Amino acid sequence: MADRFYSVDQVADLLGLHVRTIRNYVRDGRLRAVRVGKQYRITHSDLEAFTGARVPASADEPAPPRHTEVSSIVEIDGIDARTADRVSTLLTSMAAGPRPGGQPLRVETVYDRDRARMKVIVLGGLGETASLFDYLEGVLAS
Repeated sequence: MADRFYSVDQVADLLGLHVRTIRNYVRDGRLRAVRVGKQYRITHSDLEAFTGARVPASADEPAPPRHTEVSSIVEIDGIDARTADRVSTLLTSMAAGPRPGGQPLRVETVYDRDRARMKVIVLGGLGETASLFDYLEGVLAS
């Protein structure tokens, strides 16, 4: 596959830098380029090697989707066994249900009868986890 070539202006737009800055990088040898006539041309692979990261093929190309995941442990003190069972059932069923983000949500609960303490372990997307905690707060407040 042929490598795409960029002008100094295009590279400046892609990186959000001034054209003079890109020219200086080329002249200093920090950014590899080929001279075609009076202008420099920079290959896509040289641009990625310079930045150390993936560079979109054009300024219009959308960025890859960002993925976030949360790992949380919540301790609830002073909770009786019946309420802990209710909370566990509600959270587990909420995690199993459909979510708008579509990201899986995993919930595990552990109850210690001797200490009247419950631990809730949640793994999932940022938004889904936040809404689960809002729900948990509402259940515990009632």
